Amino acid sequence: MAKLRGTGIAAVNYPTGMNLGGDPSQALIHATTSGSFVVSLSSSDLGQGLRTVIGQIAAETLGVAADEIVIDTADTDTGPHCMGTFASRATHRVGNAVRAAALEARAALLDVAAEELGACAEEIVTDGHGNLLVAGDPRRCIPIAEMASKAQFTYGRTIAGRGSYMKPKSPVDPETGAMDPDSTEAHACTVAEVEVDTETGQVAVLSIRSAYEVGRQVNPALVRGQIVGGAFMGMAHALYETTEPYYPSVEHKPKDFSEYVLPGPAELPEIDAVVLEIPSSTGPYGVKGVGEMTANSPIPAIVNAIYHACGVRVDDLPVTPEKILRGLEAR
Repeated sequence: MAKLRGTGIAAVNYPTGMNLGGDPSQALIHATTSGSFVVSLSSSDLGQGLRTVIGQIAAETLGVAADEIVIDTADTDTGPHCMGTFASRATHRVGNAVRAAALEARAALLDVAAEELGACAEEIVTDGHGNLLVAGDPRRCIPIAEMASKAQFTYGRTIAGRGSYMKPKSPVDPETGAMDPDSTEAHACTVAEVEVDTETGQVAVLSIRSAYEVGRQVNPALVRGQIVGGAFMGMAHALYETTEPYYPSVEHKPKDFSEYVLPGPAELPEIDAVVLEIPSSTGPYGVKGVGEMTANSPIPAIVNAIYHACGVRVDDLPVTPEKILRGLEAR
């Protein structure tokens, strides 16, 4: 009996969005009298940081600080339409809608600022510090907050914008099967190192190291969080999680979450990753989706590492000690 180490590799390309007959998302933006901007959506933040990155995209496009953006996800009764938060689509498709809305709102803001400052709208720029000014003449300047208030109380104007993003459905070629099923694709490669105890069948994941190509990172800290969390989730799916351990038999299935096996902090391996930025031509500021894909490549990488360590190829998940011991016995 021995503890054997092995290394496995797996790669994945992951689609952003789905071919759902349009799959649209919409956004509305308006300025308040205090100079902040409210972004109205029906898109749900599931904890992945959507509100943060959408706020960043809106702020970048409007030329204001991120803390001047208020994200109102409202609900489907009061917010503009969104197909939903799935398929790693939200930052890309909702971000495109928000960027379009922000461009329209910015144009409205520059129009009224031009009137106030006695210039053409094309001459008005933002300085990144909350001010509007005439290019080449910084003395002709007004804070955005003051301009937003004047727009409503002096000029009777609304600073607002509407945006929508929709990728038309791509029909399938009946002869070749060719189609364009997504908005863009991200890529990843993972290398996992494991240790297999041939006496007990237990697997310890020692490290998960990955390279991710995710387009432009709007928020690198959130991307890092997705990668680390996804690696741990992938490990859990590969070795622990199941609702039907003896499928199709229903015997010995967990009754509740107290019996649903998950790894804990003691099982956390070394997780590391590098991120490559190759901007998408269709995403807002080059964005691609990164959420779900982070749990994908760790799974086959771990399974391949087990095979490399002990020669047992398991093709159904999770890879339990029982399956490894049966495989070793069969060899």
